Amino acid sequence: MMKLKKTKKSKKQRGNTTHGWGARKKHKGSGHRGGFGMAGTGKRADQKKSLIIKKYGNKYFGRQGVTSKSNKREKNKIINLRDIQEKFAEQKEINLKDYKILGDGEIKRAVIITAKSFTKSAKEKVEDAGGKIIIGVVKKKEIKPKINKKEK
Repeated sequence: MMKLKKTKKSKKQRGNTTHGWGARKKHKGSGHRGGFGMAGTGKRADQKKSLIIKKYGNKYFGRQGVTSKSNKREKNKIINLRDIQEKFAEQKEINLKDYKILGDGEIKRAVIITAKSFTKSAKEKVEDAGGKIIIGVVKKKEIKPKINKKEK
């Protein structure tokens, strides 16, 4: 018998359609890819904590900023006479415009202090030593009267 010529079947290229993602349906959207950036850093993100702390420091976790009424911090800068005596030993005129002067400690020399405010005891102690306290003058904006152009 004689063989007839047969046309060879062309091999179809059948590649891997999943590309390592398991079932084909997993890779159609972005459902199994995870998140972006800092996604998943919420309540149960223990595995990311070291990275977060390294990048942002410990201020990333917990509450910051707002304090309760009973826990208010002192907003004014304060300084005691004792600290003035130590830090400004040589000066006669001391500029502490942003500070409130408190009367804790003693002052032994005549000093002129410019301050935002002061307590009674602080004023008495400074004046007894021969000095004086000047309250820092706050400049107020001048209000210019508006002139209507329609008036003739």
